[in-house]
Amino acid sequence: MCYIRVRGMPKSSKKVEKITKKTNLGELVMEYPEAGRVLAEEYGLHCVGCMAASFDSLEQGAKIHGYDDKKISEMVKELNQVIKKKRLSE
Repeated sequence: MCYIRVRGMPKSSKKVEKITKKTNLGELVMEYPEAGRVLAEEYGLHCVGCMAASFDSLEQGAKIHGYDDKKISEMVKELNQVIKKKRLSE
């Protein structure tokens, strides 16, 4: 699966340092494509590659797909572990 910048999605100058439920999906996936793979493959959030990703937060995207607050918190924790591993390998 390919995670590319969606046409019309503005490039962000913000660097995603820590993922929260308010993190913009598009910015997250642009900076950490491996987070997009986790969201799509483990959680079924294939919206990371659609236009909605440019304006939805992680929480909004997850709630649209039926996830509750507890599962969203687990998702955030897992994603932060993924980007931590990425930073350590750089």
